[in-house]
Amino acid sequence: MLTCKELSERATDYLENALSPAQRAGIKMHLLMCKHCQAYVDQLAKTVKLLKAAGDSAAELTPDPALLAKFRSGTAESQG
Repeated sequence: MLTCKELSERATDYLENALSPAQRAGIKMHLLMCKHCQAYVDQLAKTVKLLKAAGDSAAELTPDPALLAKFRSGTAESQG
């Protein structure tokens, strides 16, 4: 059976379906018996889902190029 450390090292591959059937079975077996790893994998899955959703709206977060250039050059007016 996998250790918790081994599971944590493979959790991302597990969520991305990048493991062999035998490896997936080992993780599923461990998850059936370990509530801590269940919570870890659940949280990791939620995090991945949120990051993917944020990636879809990344264009909305891109600053105006002219303002960004001013900021980087130190010429942006300070507000106070």
